[in-house]
Amino acid sequence: MSDSKTIKTALISVFHKEGLNEIISKLHEEGVELLSTGGTRSFIESLGFSCKAVEDLTGYPSILGGRVKTLHPKVFGGILSRRGLEEDKQQLEKYEIPEIDLVIVDLYPFEDTVACGAGEADIIEKIDIGGISLIRAGAKNYKDVAIVASKEQYQPLLDMLDKHGASTSLEERRWLAKEAFAVSSYYDTCIFNYFDGDENSAFRSAFNHQKTLRYGENPHQKGYFYGDLDAMFDQVHGKEISYNNLQDINAAIDLIDEFDGTTFAVLKHNNACGLATRDTALEAWIDALAGDPVSAFGGVLVTNAVIDKAAAEEITKIFFEVIIAPDYDVDALQILSQKKNRIILIRKDNVKQSNMQFRSLLNGVLVQDIDVDIEAASDLKTVTAKEPTESEIKDMLFANKIVKNSKSNSIVLAKGGQLLGSGVGQTSRVDALKQAIEKAKSFGFDLHGAVMASDAYFPFPDSVEIADKEGITAVIQPGGSIRDQLSFDYCNEHGVAMVITGVRHFKH
Repeated sequence: MSDSKTIKTALISVFHKEGLNEIISKLHEEGVELLSTGGTRSFIESLGFSCKAVEDLTGYPSILGGRVKTLHPKVFGGILSRRGLEEDKQQLEKYEIPEIDLVIVDLYPFEDTVACGAGEADIIEKIDIGGISLIRAGAKNYKDVAIVASKEQYQPLLDMLDKHGASTSLEERRWLAKEAFAVSSYYDTCIFNYFDGDENSAFRSAFNHQKTLRYGENPHQKGYFYGDLDAMFDQVHGKEISYNNLQDINAAIDLIDEFDGTTFAVLKHNNACGLATRDTALEAWIDALAGDPVSAFGGVLVTNAVIDKAAAEEITKIFFEVIIAPDYDVDALQILSQKKNRIILIRKDNVKQSNMQFRSLLNGVLVQDIDVDIEAASDLKTVTAKEPTESEIKDMLFANKIVKNSKSNSIVLAKGGQLLGSGVGQTSRVDALKQAIEKAKSFGFDLHGAVMASDAYFPFPDSVEIADKEGITAVIQPGGSIRDQLSFDYCNEHGVAMVITGVRHFKH
């Protein structure tokens, strides 16, 4: 094995001891001297193995309530010494510092302590000092030292020990060092973000669990996902999730979370092309598909209801890429699984998601709060003489949730808890409306009595006029234009009800 280094002495000081016993047993079997602190030393001795105390090496006990245990030249000198440098060897001999060839250490659970709502005193005590220093020292000197910085590396280390005994290659040590710096950088990011709070004085974000995707948006682009998808979904069937699938899945989750009643949505390129709220999953699916059965081909399906056999028998009749639901009846799953590539996801409950959104742009990063506003009836202000009916208010709130999650410029037409047509991603609001009308008519919908939702204000009354002539009776929009009154006046003259929310929902 090229650049092999024998492990003669190992320093072990960990918070998480699960899975450590096999490593300790293997090291003992290979004749490695064990060096440890406090609780870890007691754990090693409880397994029946001898272990030298760090205090015996340094001549100092653990002090300051355990804040200072390993911070000593006799520890760090043994880790950082360059084995091939004669000057370093002489200094180790002069100060009686033993070489340390393997460091197994992890960090106090700072992130978990913050997440559980602990007080600041407890949080501060979970900022690791000795551990993070040992990690950096071992990783810096990877040419001579192997560093294991997390329980996630216990198994890789054990595999190395099983493969070639108490020795490591340069390639293995460099990989362990890389993993160690990943641990330390993530840890420091969590600490910084705790102290920074809502100031946003600098952008720091770190994610583990890298997943290499088949490709990016296009086959010639590389694509990766950083995050724990398994915490959000169980994939029970289908091919590997792609970059574009993930974007659609994210849009689908954002959209379905707006609705409380049994709802089914069909998305294509991050936009809803069909959506309906009904009493059952089957009824919701049938009416969602009716909104645009052409665009539904190859789409992403999402529902907030358990999918039963009756719904599955209808759903399976079309080709789709992904389906997401909180659960599936056994016979429904058997039906949907008949196509081998269909991605079938079960969404898990109560998974915390980020409240921030960011994207790389130019030579930096754009960051904003997630748009979590969901307007209710109490948030609506009627600006016309005609008051909307109760059913129109219900449909306007329904349509407003869809338009909020559609690419701007966007117009949504809805009636009776069903998406009739939408115009999305247009350069003008008039074009978006015309697209929505054309879609609705092409699939046989009657727009008389329907409502219109817009993601932004109407600077001119032209869109309202077009909608009125198609039979639309109520309009919901944010308002905020200096020309708002022009649209208000048109509605008053032609008996159209209009409400404003005061909240704009642009989406790029």
